[in-house]
Amino acid sequence: MDKDRIEGSVDQAKGSVKEGAGKLTGDKKLEAEGKADKASGKVQNAVGGAKDTLRGDK
Repeated sequence: MDKDRIEGSVDQAKGSVKEGAGKLTGDKKLEAEGKADKASGKVQNAVGGAKDTLRGDK
């Protein structure tokens, strides 16, 4: 498994926590940061998946 997939998954989880905390506290900036982290994590995870596919990993 590519390190980008792992880091992407971590970023997605971190983003979900930030987004939830932002919603809970009414902090729109924190909520937006969380959404951005989640999106960034999804992209990074996809890049890692592509690298795995090119290497023939499952």
